[in-house]
Amino acid sequence: MTKLLYSSLILLFSIYANADELIGRVTEVASGDSITIIDASNVEFKVRLSGIDAPEKEQPYGPVSRESLSDLIQGKEVTVNWIKRDYHRRVVGKVLINNTDVNLEQVKRGMAWVFRHFEDDPFAQDQSDYLNAQEEAEKHRLGLWAQNDPTPPWEFRRYD
Repeated sequence: MTKLLYSSLILLFSIYANADELIGRVTEVASGDSITIIDASNVEFKVRLSGIDAPEKEQPYGPVSRESLSDLIQGKEVTVNWIKRDYHRRVVGKVLINNTDVNLEQVKRGMAWVFRHFEDDPFAQDQSDYLNAQEEAEKHRLGLWAQNDPTPPWEFRRYD
């Protein structure tokens, strides 16, 4: 029994240790913070960009945010440094293309808010960069910040 438990723990640890990075081609951009990729083994992964929250499809700037993300990565190979799966079973992580943080780019363009509700996120060290980028986007009225008092998606979803 102990040997079986020990073997199971080793297997679980090795799966987790190897599951922190995904590399794949972006096949779909569902929203400004959600994509689908296919890896070299033809395995499909739904991915939620960590640390940001983009407008919902039905919100002002929702389609524009989606288009922005699509322009950045659609059909291209990306690396996803991931940390967990969310309640929709999506991989949650930082998406990189040519060492550029795509999550941060969405914030810089004014296409997403910094999502502050998950301070336990292992990418929390990026939060100050994300907050500075959001402040700059707000100051220059980029993207969704061109609106007067835009509604964050987490508030929009509350009334959905």
